[in-house]
Amino acid sequence: MAHQPRLSLRALNRATLDRQLLLRRHSLPARQALRQLAGLQAQAPLAPYVGLWSRLSAFTTEDLSSLLYPERIVVRAPIMRATVHLVDAADFVEFRPLFGPLMASGLRTNYGRNLTGVDLEALAAQAAELLARRPLTRAQLAKALAARWPDADPMSLAYAVTYLVPVVQVPPRGIWGKSAQATWTTAESWLATSLAPAKPETIERLVRRYLAAFGPATVADIQTWSGLTRLRDVTDRLELRAFRGPDGAESLDLPDLELPDEDVPAPPRFLPEYDNLLLSHADRRRVIPHDHPVPLWPGNGATQGTLLIDGAWNATWKLTPKALIISPFRPLTAGERSAVAEEAADLLAFTAADTSAKDIRFIAE
Repeated sequence: MAHQPRLSLRALNRATLDRQLLLRRHSLPARQALRQLAGLQAQAPLAPYVGLWSRLSAFTTEDLSSLLYPERIVVRAPIMRATVHLVDAADFVEFRPLFGPLMASGLRTNYGRNLTGVDLEALAAQAAELLARRPLTRAQLAKALAARWPDADPMSLAYAVTYLVPVVQVPPRGIWGKSAQATWTTAESWLATSLAPAKPETIERLVRRYLAAFGPATVADIQTWSGLTRLRDVTDRLELRAFRGPDGAESLDLPDLELPDEDVPAPPRFLPEYDNLLLSHADRRRVIPHDHPVPLWPGNGATQGTLLIDGAWNATWKLTPKALIISPFRPLTAGERSAVAEEAADLLAFTAADTSAKDIRFIAE
């Protein structure tokens, strides 16, 4: 076996921060950044705005809102891990067919017992027809489907549809400054295109995209991010560079990507709810140096999240009507506190039109 260089946790940290555009702000357009990041998790619909603001040098809320609507070149839709992500529309069309078996498994696990006797193919066809006519909330969809399947739990029918049919959430949900219930339509009607079955090489492209956004990484990391399994068979077909991680586990990477020096400074970065940086590895120690569980706050997003200090998750933050409140997990040096306060002031300026908060407060957890 060829010699495999060993990487420290700090080296993995700096490499991933670099791929995730968090070592410095970049001048990329929002769509290009979203493709580099391999999407952003987006159950909290406004969270990706803070995620992109933390990564881009000249980002405005309109930069993303216009991509969602009227341009329709990015979408919010269930895909990786069967969870709602903000992704480039072309990526969704290419990669969503890979996740059919994952969606089917999730449906069986979560709603199978409530759908005994329901013809799932007929359910998918009926729902796709309804949603193609006009976008519907789950409650509206449940009511419409109950007429044909009166003995089934109506909301289970509606939730099943988001597993069975490639769907997207439509604006105004996900548009900065607006709010709305989650309302769904078919991806094919929203994007005016068809979703063809995945080609054999599609899964290889997905793995490369993950490594470009999160590598170096183990096969288990790729599977954690995607929700897919048996990816060792895929990585074995690819020409990849291999490293040994701090525990000796094999990490893989694209052969043409350079790694930053592990001593490069990492500035403070405010991350939103559900940011993929914290959720996309089986071994999260490269960014989480403690036992705090990653918080998954409810709500629309962009009002609370996690804070990177020296490249690691070392604080949480919350935007209230009066102040931006920062709760560090450890004492901060004077330099760290000053850098965090400067970044916090910029975050307040970014959200100024939607909050009256003026103060920055540090409180101990």
